Amino acid sequence: MPTTFHQELASLKMKLLEMSSLVEEALRDTWTAFSKRDIYLAHCVHDKDDEIDKMENEIDHQCLKLLALQQPMAIDLRFITVAMRININLERAGDQAVNIAERVILMAEEPFIIRPLGINRMASQAESMLREALNAFVDQDTGLAGSVRERDDVVDKLYLKVVCDILEHMMNDPSTITQGVHLLIIALNLERIADLATNIAEEVIFMVEGRTIRHAT
Repeated sequence: MPTTFHQELASLKMKLLEMSSLVEEALRDTWTAFSKRDIYLAHCVHDKDDEIDKMENEIDHQCLKLLALQQPMAIDLRFITVAMRININLERAGDQAVNIAERVILMAEEPFIIRPLGINRMASQAESMLREALNAFVDQDTGLAGSVRERDDVVDKLYLKVVCDILEHMMNDPSTITQGVHLLIIALNLERIADLATNIAEEVIFMVEGRTIRHAT
């Protein structure tokens, strides 16, 4: 029995959820590796990135195939184009997790001298924003998507506080500069994950309502 168009759309949605699960797991493992100085776990995050990249290619191919062969209209067309954009944002979030894991490996031999206030909260916010953005996609919940978008400001403010705290340590004690640079890069990657979650939330609003709100204040 040939696969119907809506079965193919359901398959695409399931594959996206599979990928999102991999990315969320990578983020959780990365932060556990950071918190516990677990080098083995950091290497595992790095190694699993190939799986995320492979799935990104599969989803991209599936979307292009649907666009080329089915010529979808209206909401189905929006769903497929949004799926492509979410796919890109998920892959980039996976890359941010890998970047953090690499810093964890580089910091492995050093004791924690700098413990920037707010960095754990940043990680928690970024992870939950990504999870809720994906829940909004599954449930087509524009209210939840809007809430994720608003929380980006919270992470941006936390990021500024974390950066100021790290820089203060570096200026007061030059021996902390190397560790400070690693932590600055980690904080930047967390802030970027929150941005990517916001991108996904904005795509959900476009998919459901047909409104483009990217770059809108």
